[in-house]
Amino acid sequence: MPEPATDRAPKILEIGSIPYLHEAFPQTTDFYSTWPDETLSDPARGRNIVSAANLAVLARRLADPGYDLVAVQAAAYSPWSLRGLSRLLLRREVLRGSLPLIRAVGPQLLRGHVAAPVAVLDLDDPAVIDRSNIFLLDQAAVYFKRELPADHWQVFNGTLHWRVPTPRFRSDARHRERIGKLRPISLGIPFPVTKAALPAPLPAAGKTVDVFFAGRVQGSSTVRERGLKELLALRAEGLVVDVPESPLAMDEYLARCARAWLVWSPAGYGWQCFRTCEAALCGSVPLVNQPTIEQHRPLIAGEHAFYYDVEPGGLARAVRTALADRDRLMTMAAAAREHVLAWHTPQALARYIVETTLQMAGRTGAKGGVTSHPKIPSGWER
Repeated sequence: MPEPATDRAPKILEIGSIPYLHEAFPQTTDFYSTWPDETLSDPARGRNIVSAANLAVLARRLADPGYDLVAVQAAAYSPWSLRGLSRLLLRREVLRGSLPLIRAVGPQLLRGHVAAPVAVLDLDDPAVIDRSNIFLLDQAAVYFKRELPADHWQVFNGTLHWRVPTPRFRSDARHRERIGKLRPISLGIPFPVTKAALPAPLPAAGKTVDVFFAGRVQGSSTVRERGLKELLALRAEGLVVDVPESPLAMDEYLARCARAWLVWSPAGYGWQCFRTCEAALCGSVPLVNQPTIEQHRPLIAGEHAFYYDVEPGGLARAVRTALADRDRLMTMAAAAREHVLAWHTPQALARYIVETTLQMAGRTGAKGGVTSHPKIPSGWER
């Protein structure tokens, strides 16, 4: 039986391409980077690079019961697959005499002994779990999936199952255990935005744009291609629709979000988009196509955001309905900003990852179960 919770902050070991938990909680996290272009190593700050020199050290740390949690970011493909090797060998670093193959091996060490509960972060666009990451799912106490299908079984479409999982597949005890580990996670607010000078939410008099959108359309989703046509038709009707023709600097982008009543945030390669939280953070109301996934702490329709049907005319109807009551839009914008600050900052998401993983590990007796569960203290993120 686990010991009572203590007030100490949990000690975390993180492996991945970005310092997701380390950025949120640098004082308590040791980070090992797998990113091929990473050149900055600062062990004194808990930042390391996976290398041949420290691979054995990392393996020992994974087996160290002194850690409370291991967090690993799922890769898009196996490092020794044809795709992985070809993408590695075509990097500029290889031409300069550097072959960062060992870095990609970092997550593979979780095939061995891991003493602490494991949290896997799968923040990639596809709504499936690649076959090369099934070993992480098996090792995990919790597998956090950004694009988690409403029917969780569909994460195995074309990967662990050759097509759509059948009743027999779904009845298998091992697969059911795997499904039980899945939890949704938000993209949240990107780190650069959290460090930017955010514009203050504007009063109604400062809202000079009806709908704003900045993002890739050509080569992105059909949701964007079809929706843009409806937005431009609304502009022809007299609405103020701001769609810049070239990329914007971050400060300008955030300022234009703030000036808009509505910010269109359509699905791209995945349904989730940074733009949704960015719009809310700037004091505008996100306008999003109906979700295709299960979300973590979603913006509620009619309270924080507007959702529309992608069938022809759905976007235009949603815009007209929303703009008909601008007092309501001001109320919704304030509520959306408060919601995002409460649940979708990097610190809030890191806390969600840690709390959920420790809770699941304690309840299920996951591999390497810890004997004490730290109570995350107030102010840990500061």
